[in-house]
Amino acid sequence: MNEAAGLSWGAAWRIARRDLNARFKGLRLLLVCIFLGTAALAAIGTLTAAIERELAASGQELLGGDLEIEVWQRDLSEEEKAALGEYGTISGGTRLQAMASAGENAAPVELKAVDARWPLYGTLTLEEGREAGAPSGNRAWLARGAMDRLDIETGDTFTIGTVELTAAGVIENEPDRLSEGFQLGPTVIVAEDVPGRAGLLQPGALYQSKYRVAFADQGSDPEAVEESLTEAFPNAGFDFRTRDRASPGADRFVAQMSDFLTLVGLAALVIAGIGIAGGVSSYLDQRRTSIATFKVLGASSRDIVRIYALQVAVAALVGSLAGLAVGVLVTPLLGAALEGLLPVQSGFIIEPAPLLLAGSYGLLVAFAFAAAPLLRARSFPAMALMRSRVTPLSRDRRALGVTAAGLAAICALALLTTAEPRLSAGFLAGAGVALALLAGLGFAIQAAARRLPRPSNPILRSALANIHRPGAPTGALVTALGFGLAAFVLLAAIQTAIEGNIDSRVPREAPDYFVLDVPVAKEARFIELVEERFPEAGLRLVPTLRGAVLAYGPEGDMVRVSELEELPEGAWGLRGERGLTYADRLPQGNRVVEGEWWSPMHSGEPLVSIDAEFARALDLEVGDYLTVGILGVERTARIANLREIDWESMGFNFLIVFSRNAISDAPHNLAATIDLPDDAGSGPNREARGQLLRALVREFPSSSVVEVGEVLGEARTILRQVGLATLAAAAVAVLAGLAVLMGAIAAARASRTYDTVVLRVLGASRKQILLMQLAEYGLIAAALAFVALGLGSLLGWVVITQLFEFDWLPDWGAVLGVLGLGLVMVLAFALGGSLPLLRAKPARALREL
Repeated sequence: MNEAAGLSWGAAWRIARRDLNARFKGLRLLLVCIFLGTAALAAIGTLTAAIERELAASGQELLGGDLEIEVWQRDLSEEEKAALGEYGTISGGTRLQAMASAGENAAPVELKAVDARWPLYGTLTLEEGREAGAPSGNRAWLARGAMDRLDIETGDTFTIGTVELTAAGVIENEPDRLSEGFQLGPTVIVAEDVPGRAGLLQPGALYQSKYRVAFADQGSDPEAVEESLTEAFPNAGFDFRTRDRASPGADRFVAQMSDFLTLVGLAALVIAGIGIAGGVSSYLDQRRTSIATFKVLGASSRDIVRIYALQVAVAALVGSLAGLAVGVLVTPLLGAALEGLLPVQSGFIIEPAPLLLAGSYGLLVAFAFAAAPLLRARSFPAMALMRSRVTPLSRDRRALGVTAAGLAAICALALLTTAEPRLSAGFLAGAGVALALLAGLGFAIQAAARRLPRPSNPILRSALANIHRPGAPTGALVTALGFGLAAFVLLAAIQTAIEGNIDSRVPREAPDYFVLDVPVAKEARFIELVEERFPEAGLRLVPTLRGAVLAYGPEGDMVRVSELEELPEGAWGLRGERGLTYADRLPQGNRVVEGEWWSPMHSGEPLVSIDAEFARALDLEVGDYLTVGILGVERTARIANLREIDWESMGFNFLIVFSRNAISDAPHNLAATIDLPDDAGSGPNREARGQLLRALVREFPSSSVVEVGEVLGEARTILRQVGLATLAAAAVAVLAGLAVLMGAIAAARASRTYDTVVLRVLGASRKQILLMQLAEYGLIAAALAFVALGLGSLLGWVVITQLFEFDWLPDWGAVLGVLGLGLVMVLAFALGGSLPLLRAKPARALREL
């Protein structure tokens, strides 16, 4: 039978089908590896696509309009309202922090004042199932959290500022809640005129005016309208949102989690690829007699490839389909975990694109890693195959090209389908470097074992010889063990670093209260109220204003922000209005890195200090100028110095700080932090704390007191959700690593059967054989422990600091403990994989040589 007259695909399939075990015996490792990676990618892709589709489809409802304009500390002018009204129906209102009180109870709330046209899209639903619009008069809709904190029921009254309101209903569904962003208290929705009647909109008060428009022409492009309004009012300090980016925070969170989880899924598939190569090699090794028989009967090399490629393809297809099915089935569980945090449908979700992508990845990985053993088995004569137990087959160089083509296709698919090509490229490059490192380490371990002096202990001597003998599976074991142990380290490092961010740093640095809108004229009385009850309290008060950067650069050649087609990378401070302050001394947690701080009560040329990173993004230097717009008035100051800011401290941090004479004449209030003594929450001080809160609400009705503990509790909940998702995703990579490890041990077991039989014939006991296996795997695992620690820690650092932008705070004791647990598991698997060797029948095994 010559190459040209080989078997047809149909004939090859008939042979492959008859030889293929119904339970995929021999190909289970391939099936499991493909299943794990494909299931992870299918679940991740389906959930992410569903959330992104919901964000896109519900953009109008989530935003409450087609376009939103936001300004601080003022209302839109009539001219601005008229310009916005030309595009359709507008609805406006204000957002601000306030204090609500009822009897002895007080609570910080997010006050949302809306006009009669709110909501333009979507429907507000109350807990009793009733649909409602904007409240009128002194009626208010409250979130359940506000009702509980104030200890009131529907129909009861409460006070905000100087106005008494009635709790007319409890909010069940707030249509534009997600676009409002992170809140410092539960929502209270009131009529448009309530904040003004309550005395909360005094000059200098920190409040936002939000206006939304429902386009009369739904074909209008929100981006074009945004550009037109910016050109018409270049110095207005507008901050825009459109229906296409209704919730930038949610979009960013979804994108970050999607990128991370997709990379984890790819990591699982990369690890699985190693298992696939080992599993297919082991399977073909078990079929060597059949392959040799086919060749003796005249089968060509192409026939061999067709028969066994079909079997591998069936196993890969079954594993991929099972993975896709499980990915769809677990999506409702993931959606339930994110309920309330992100908009996601309940029930099963079918998203064809991510499912097709996940299946493509699975099949490509199977093709890339199974090609080498398939091509190697086809290229040798029957006698070489018959002797392959004692004379291992050499490698087929042509297989490298096929494998490289498959890997190139995987990389291309990853880069073409990701929203962050640089991140994915970095991950793929890192995975390649890790594979190369582990492969090189495998050769180094073999070389070192070959050169080491022979131990006098026969068990250690045999274990050392097994590492470097011809045909030893050391390379596959090193790769599998390396990835498996690194996955353990990665899992522990990420989880403990997130917990470290939650539990270690934030509570240590956070004050007890933030107080907003303290009138400048009442600063002394504010300090007196606090110190009457807590003389040792730490107090810090700073002026707070809002303004937008309008121009920057050298004198006479300043760049107008309104004329920029695109903001420079990293220049986030140019978007909308920012918090501003003035100070005589360098703020806490700041360090001057260039220039000098001005003297107290500076009275010369107006000066300004800016963040050093912000300055680099704008190519600014000391001596250049900065112009900001505050309540419609332009103010220009010379840059006196650049600062490094500790943004992670839970105090007041400002991107831009002016000298007193630059902006202190603008209407403004103060913001304060109150750091109470450690025992303020217990004993007599507990009552004093309640008295302080009630006194502040009574004497400063227009101010808002934010309890930091409650805010941090919400932040901890969100971070723990992130940690749980990370843990679940990383667990997939760990499972893939364990599957590969077990497969590598199983593949090595096949070649060790004959060694064990010979040793037993020569008089070795079962205990000695088991100790020999444990010694071999123990030596390899010990050599890999430090590499796995470094590799897993590096990957964890990238995820925590670069992707999630958290601090790198792992618990190294826990990380080392998990690594030790991984080493114990490796030895346990090695022992379990060696037990079948003891059951081999010497006579039968020797006859098959």
